[in-house]
Amino acid sequence: MRTLFAAILGLFLATAAVAQKTVSFPTEDNGVIFADVYGEGERAVVLAHGGRFNKESWAKQAQTLAAAGFRVLALDFRGYGKSKGPGDTAPMDAPLHLDVLTAVRYLRTSGAKTVSIVGGSMGGGAAADACISSKPGEIDRVVLLGAHPNSPPEKLKCASLFIVARDDTSGDGPRLPRIRADYEKAPEPKELLILDGSAHAQFLFETDQAERVMREILRFLRSK
Repeated sequence: MRTLFAAILGLFLATAAVAQKTVSFPTEDNGVIFADVYGEGERAVVLAHGGRFNKESWAKQAQTLAAAGFRVLALDFRGYGKSKGPGDTAPMDAPLHLDVLTAVRYLRTSGAKTVSIVGGSMGGGAAADACISSKPGEIDRVVLLGAHPNSPPEKLKCASLFIVARDDTSGDGPRLPRIRADYEKAPEPKELLILDGSAHAQFLFETDQAERVMREILRFLRSK
């Protein structure tokens, strides 16, 4: 009987660990965004995926953040999953910052007192641009994984944490010089974390740096 009870309890806990709900909301340019929401609370985090990922790719990080007391919203950008909107056939050139802003405002109107964003690569650029386009105080913090703003970085309106692997490269060459240059132009408060290796953005979570990256993100999101 005890073994059966332990098995049932283990199944319940495993199910609870991945519990989530899917929501959708319209964007200001007549798109619709689908997202997975984890956890509850007045402190919220938007997770914005890279071009080779989707909202499900954040599941492990979302659960960690939810366990730390955050309400987490992992969105699918237009052109991914069921999300759609102008430009969704070529998301890299679409106004993705509107998707992020809509997610931020959804969380605000549903009770969040603070909203931060963690974005990887394409999603990091969109997160930074959302911060730049936001109303004062709308976005509290932004974490950019292997990313930098598409808009002028000196216009960032929130605290920023740039995280990049030293040897992360694209077809245009190393990413670090551009990210460092934008970091230098960004207003305070800001932080730059340069990691060993070459993993790009969300791929950092597939390396032996994953625990450190998550720890630094949590520290930054909790800081005053």
